[in-house]
Amino acid sequence: MTQQITLLEAQQQVDQWIRQIGVRYFSELTNMAILTEEVGELARIMARTYGDQSFKDSDLNRNIADEMADVLWVLICLANQTGVDLTQAFYQNLEKKTQRDAERHMNNEKLKK
Repeated sequence: MTQQITLLEAQQQVDQWIRQIGVRYFSELTNMAILTEEVGELARIMARTYGDQSFKDSDLNRNIADEMADVLWVLICLANQTGVDLTQAFYQNLEKKTQRDAERHMNNEKLKK
């Protein structure tokens, strides 16, 4: 059974974990660097799984879901630290994309193939 969670609940759970187990948040700049590192690890697995690169022995125990969760975790940390409500930000971003791209993708010949 898959557990459902809202973005707000995820932000609250990460904050609770940080305060109880993680002692405190790393600085925002440190977390930005960690986010970049985690995205790089995800890119590495994506390149080996879906791209042309072969796996190295050190890559074999990694999985895409775990790497994505690492990216999400650090992004949530940054949101918490900077006062961003990810639910609100998501809906505002969705609205922006909807208005901006209302016809753009439908008219893109490259996507009709």
